[in-house]
Order: sequence, then structure tokens, then C-alpha cells
Amino acid sequence: MIDIKLIRENREAVKENIKKKFQDEKLTLVDEIYEMDIKNREAQTTCDKLKADKNKKSSEIGKLMQEKKVEEANEIKNQISEMAEEIASLEETQETLNKEIKDRMMVIPNIMDPSVPIGEDDSKNVEIEKFGEPIVPAYEIPYHADIIERLKGMDKDAAGRTSGQGFYYLLGDIARLHEAMLSYARDFMIDKGFTYAIPPFMIRSDVVEGVMSFPEMEAMMYKIEGEDLYLIGTSEHSMIGKFKGQIVKEEDLPIAMTSYSPCFRKEGGSHGLEERGLYRVHQFEKQEMIVLCKEEEAMDWYNKMWSYTVEFFRSLDVPVRTLECCSGDLADLKVKSCDVEAWSPRQKKYFEVGSCSTLGDAQARRLGIRTKGKEGTYFVNTLNNTVVATPRGLIAVIENNYQEDGSIKIPEVLRPYMGGKSTIK
Repeated sequence: MIDIKLIRENREAVKENIKKKFQDEKLTLVDEIYEMDIKNREAQTTCDKLKADKNKKSSEIGKLMQEKKVEEANEIKNQISEMAEEIASLEETQETLNKEIKDRMMVIPNIMDPSVPIGEDDSKNVEIEKFGEPIVPAYEIPYHADIIERLKGMDKDAAGRTSGQGFYYLLGDIARLHEAMLSYARDFMIDKGFTYAIPPFMIRSDVVEGVMSFPEMEAMMYKIEGEDLYLIGTSEHSMIGKFKGQIVKEEDLPIAMTSYSPCFRKEGGSHGLEERGLYRVHQFEKQEMIVLCKEEEAMDWYNKMWSYTVEFFRSLDVPVRTLECCSGDLADLKVKSCDVEAWSPRQKKYFEVGSCSTLGDAQARRLGIRTKGKEGTYFVNTLNNTVVATPRGLIAVIENNYQEDGSIKIPEVLRPYMGGKSTIK
């Protein structure tokens, strides 16, 4: 949610940002908010004046009663009663206007960084840089589900019986490899100076609405029936929610944390689920990173964070590239975002394994996360980034370390987490 001062002082800039995101249907909201805000502030001014007059008149009653001027005192009492009614009416008007303004402000997109490329959808995202040589071996690399099943590492049929489509059992050394990646990701980020955390896996609706838009929530999240709780789609949500309503000490900034969690997503709509594979499923596990910092530090953290994901995957012998998200592909709360994509030697193309975003103070403004400095209290900036989400990350490691004899070479950094094993056969 942007600062309403932007609409008060520079409506056209807000509208231009909306146009660059190809959301022209929201343009009228800006003028509606502007007009409502004027009425709201006028009501506030009138209300404040009435309250001051009411207090002044109230102080006169005692004096008049002492002087036995009962008739005058009663007249003032009637005036005070009329003022109280008018104040109540104005406060009711303000309450209505505040709700109407907030409802509209919640769907106005955040102001993008000037460096964001302009484009209608993800087809206009821009490749930034490649890391590692994208090799296609001379031998055929089977579909990842076939590789894993030959190694007796997956059972989706049984998961279909227990849970339905979009779920899976991972077994044996494949399950160990999956967990080895997460354990290594944890230690990798701790070595970068991040504090490790395991957050709640369910959050309340007010936290959900603070960290994402309502359409995203409806498309992604599972609601616990009969309770105000949602299963998290990423630990970023509960990690940012940790600071809801708090005033963080400025000397404690930046706060850098890395969190593990299972994640649950509907994965409905056009993407759908993979019937056989593990690329798009209802549950997965993830190591995430989040940062709270001052506005002037945000872009430095953004660049550090995506570079950590690149470094992580390169240490697993996986070539990657970074892809800048264009304006039309950028979620409304985000200022700037890039994807990290892993090379698929089977498909001969890259696929997404992580996403890094800076959101300015949009989440902090929604959740009331502030800090107090020499120049007063202000909202912090928030950032998030995927270290690894797996089994999607598992697919990248399996394909890029698949050997001609059907075995999988275990990257050296993972071997200590695999009991010293160097190969899955």
C-alpha cells in the first residue's frame, strides 16, 4: 500500500505507474481516493473544532451553576448535546470514508523502481546475466519423474490414494538428497550472517492481507475451515508477520533472517498441476530469506540476496540465469523483482527456481512495522528471496548431475549431509 501523500501531492505520477503496469481499470480509483481524502480531512477539521468548542462550553457550565444562572447553563447543555450529535455524525462519516479509502488504496500498485522494464506479461521479462555453462550432454536425459522412479525415490500413486493429485512420497536416497539440499541451504545462509528461524505454518487473515493482495491469497492459499487461519504458501508471510505492529529499534536494522518451512499452494488456474512430475505440486519445502532495513539500504540488499541464490545453485553444479520481471509481471506490492532460473539440460531451457523482491514500505505500511530514528518514526523496507524451494530445486540438481549410466552424482557440498555418499545408483 502506497503512502496517501503520493495521491495528495502527485496523482499523475501514481496514474502513470498504473499505466505502466497495464492496469488502466484502476485509474479512476486514484481520483476517487483524492476526493474522498479531501472530504475526510474536512470532516476531521470540523470534528476537531467542534470537540474544542464542546470542551470550552462544558467548562462554562459549572461556573454558571455556581452563579445560579440555571437557564443559561441549560442552554449551553442543549448546545453541547447538539454538538455531540454532530460530532458522532462526523465520526461515522470519517469511519465510512476511511474504509472506502483503504479498500481502494489496497489495490493501487506500489511505485515501481525506474529500472523495471515495461512489458505486458512475463514474455517481456528481460534476461540479465547467465552464470555457468548450460551444457547438453551427448546422452539422453529422461524426464525427472522417470529418473526418480527408476531409483525407487518417489511414489505418486500412493500419495494419490492418501491425498489426491499434486502430492507425493519421496523415498530413500532421493528423499535424503531433498533434505540435504534444505540442510545445506540453512547452513549456507547462516554462514552469510542470517539468523535461522522456523516460523508458524499457519497465519491469520490480517497477516495474509498485510503481505499480499487479496486475488493472490484466493488463488494460492488454503483456508482452515471454521478458523481465522491459512496454511502458508511461503514462510516470508509469517516471517514478515512476526514484526506486525512493532516499532523496531533503528540500531537493530538491518534484520536478516532465513527461515525453513513447508509450503502449501492450490496451484489452480492456467498453470495446473503436473500429473507425473514434481515441478508444480500442492506442497513443497523451502528455505527463504527476508530482510527488514532502511529505505536507502534496500537496493544493496536486493542485489546481495539474489546473488546468494545464484551462488547457492552454482555450488550444486547447476547453471543459472537471472531474469528481470517486467512491469506487467510484477506483483502489485513489489518495487522490483527478479527470478533466478536453473538450466534444464533435458528441456534445453531455463526454469524458475527462485524469486527475489524488494517491496519498499508497502508490507510494513499494511502491517504497521516501523522504526524510530533521530528524524522520527518511519516504516521499514522489506525484502524476500528464495534460497531454494524443493522438489523444484531437486529437479535442477538431478538433471544437471545425471550420469550416462542412470546414476546421479551428488554435488560435493551435499555429501556431508548424505553420509559421505558421492552417487545415487
